[in-house]
Amino acid sequence: MESIRFAYPGKSTGFSLFVELFSPEKCTALLGPNGSGKTTLGKLSAGLLKPDAGRVLYNEQDIANWKLGEIGRHVGYLFQDPARQIFTSHPLQEIAFPLELRGIPKPDAEEKAKELLAQFELEDIADCSTYTLSRGEKQRLVIAAVMACAPSFLVLDEPTTGLDGQRRETLARTLRNLIKDGVGVLLITHDRTFALELGADIRFMAGGRMLDA
Repeated sequence: MESIRFAYPGKSTGFSLFVELFSPEKCTALLGPNGSGKTTLGKLSAGLLKPDAGRVLYNEQDIANWKLGEIGRHVGYLFQDPARQIFTSHPLQEIAFPLELRGIPKPDAEEKAKELLAQFELEDIADCSTYTLSRGEKQRLVIAAVMACAPSFLVLDEPTTGLDGQRRETLARTLRNLIKDGVGVLLITHDRTFALELGADIRFMAGGRMLDA
């Protein structure tokens, strides 16, 4: 991000910063109080918000004129509530359907979906109702569906909220494997311990400013 400036409509405050958030095989964690700008910065990096000034770059290319679908091939986004991103009734469909929309034949899409369900330790619930999944299962399902498009980077907004110790460790193991496979992760969190478990480069925000930048 180069000289990014942003403020919500009707708000007199915003932020201005220059920061590198992503690099392959690395996790960067943004910590800070509520209202510090962490989620806003994550949405800017994923193209869900447009900066008032400055540039968001991927591989030195400005994404200002990219469509969301094109940005989505580079970066996947996990909202604080993963249920907002689930739109089918079964986990296998959740992953296979977007692949079919991209022109992949149904048998191939379902085979890829099964591989991802296994990778994210979800193969036992492939045909369960998505409405009955735990929060941790929903989070891993959304990440699996995002990874079906093979993005280079992930933005995760408070992914440990509501998870017990076992599901938290399963998520940590999943993310460590992705990072090892070359995926860059931006972790927005209050959970410093979880960030350290991922080997994250920890940065702090307050009042729209990157305190260690």
